Amino acid sequence: MLEQGKIEAEEADSTASSPATPAPLGEAGDARIPSSATVAVARSIVPLMDFPTLMEQLRRIPVFASITDDQMRCFEGAEQLELQAGDLLLQQDSAEKHFWILLHGGVRVYQDQSDGRRTIIGMKSGSETFGEVALLAGTPNSVNVEIAEPSTFIRLSEDAFWKLMASCPVVRQAILRNMSLRLQMMQNRTLQREKLVSLGTLAAGLMHELNNPGAAAKRAASQLRRNLVRLQQMSLRFSHVSLNQEQWDCMLQLQEQALSAAKPETMNSLEQSDAEEALAEWLDANQVANAWKLAPTLVGIGMAHEQLACARSVYEGEMFSDSLNWLEALVSSMQMVGTIEESVGRVTELVHAVKKYSYEDKAETHTVDVNDSLRSTLLILSHKFRPKEIRISKDLAADLPQLRTRGTGLNQIWTNLLDNAIDAVSPKGNIKVRTWVEGPPDTGEICVSIADDGVGVPEECKAHIFEPFFTTKEVGEGTGLGLDIAHRIVVGQYGGDIRFTTSDNGTEFLIRLPLVPPATSPS
Repeated sequence: MLEQGKIEAEEADSTASSPATPAPLGEAGDARIPSSATVAVARSIVPLMDFPTLMEQLRRIPVFASITDDQMRCFEGAEQLELQAGDLLLQQDSAEKHFWILLHGGVRVYQDQSDGRRTIIGMKSGSETFGEVALLAGTPNSVNVEIAEPSTFIRLSEDAFWKLMASCPVVRQAILRNMSLRLQMMQNRTLQREKLVSLGTLAAGLMHELNNPGAAAKRAASQLRRNLVRLQQMSLRFSHVSLNQEQWDCMLQLQEQALSAAKPETMNSLEQSDAEEALAEWLDANQVANAWKLAPTLVGIGMAHEQLACARSVYEGEMFSDSLNWLEALVSSMQMVGTIEESVGRVTELVHAVKKYSYEDKAETHTVDVNDSLRSTLLILSHKFRPKEIRISKDLAADLPQLRTRGTGLNQIWTNLLDNAIDAVSPKGNIKVRTWVEGPPDTGEICVSIADDGVGVPEECKAHIFEPFFTTKEVGEGTGLGLDIAHRIVVGQYGGDIRFTTSDNGTEFLIRLPLVPPATSPS
């Protein structure tokens, strides 16, 4: 049997020395030029080593450590290859599959992403086996494998691999164990990439949210500086004028009204415009400098020409104009201070939201405010609501108890569900977030509903909606892991339940989180 493999290897080697020709792959008539990986591998086939040497080298590999001499029939059809650094052994998405045994040397494993980036997965060196995932799963190769240093391989074709699996139970168990571990590693890498993509999206949104209050505070500070200069100039001019008691009383009265905490009655846009125009005309008629600039500020604090009558009666000439310009600069400065306070408060609010969003305690039991968690997520995602003018309705129970748990990732659930809802609704659509408690306050369930008025989930997709990698979005727009992650966090971390109802009028996801999780949960 080994002799037969040797003869086949020699024949393959002699064939490889001739120019490469197109080889039929897949369906009849579908002929393609072999890839560079196929050509490099074909030219590297050498005669199979002798039996004792092969057995010695195979037994260094854990998968074959227990194989007996009699089980050498398992390697019928094996080929030996010698490859040099830089050769491409496997090509991503290729349908050509083999089981590879690396006897010595090393390879570099990487993936090419759809966005053009390359992800390095790792190195394999020494004595290893690989290729079983594509063979057992019936999928194309998911990675590229490049030779990192001169290496020796034993290669089994797909038929030879299945003979090996059928005739060697010990090897079969070891290969299946390796398969399970590698699938888990692949899934973990994909989940990690999904988290990084989500983090990048949230970071971009956060930068946008921080930019708005930052820019507003900068503009307000600039205006405040100009106002302070104007106030100083007018104060110096007043210091050279002797004011009588009536003039002092009028100025103090105007200042008190300007700094009053009471807000004037809100006017609609038309009323506001009419009031500003009327006051500007009155100021202009009384030779007040900057009349059209002063009017909006003074109207904003509830002043009309009637409130300025005392100033008109006690101040003459330029003094009247200076007194109103001084008043406008004072009011404007206070408004700028308010804008700066509001902007800084907005930044602080965002920072607190991010801290709450990213807080995780994996070691100890902790309490979580579900309402707070939802508010933080909504705040961080607000940059996604605005472009479509989505209306967010919140109905959060005031008496919602704290959730005591060791689970993590609660915000990831809300992010994934809200992200889907944003995609589902039309411009100016509606999303409603609701919380309540069912059952006793200490042993019941916290319920969270996230509903949208989008087009709903198609009938043929309902059964697959929580399956990993299932998505109805365009290629490159979704990984199909969002709902799978949400489902696994709800069930695995919190011992809860997540379900959905859908129709042409929208979709609602209902999450139930037990206040006392089952003993099998991480809590």
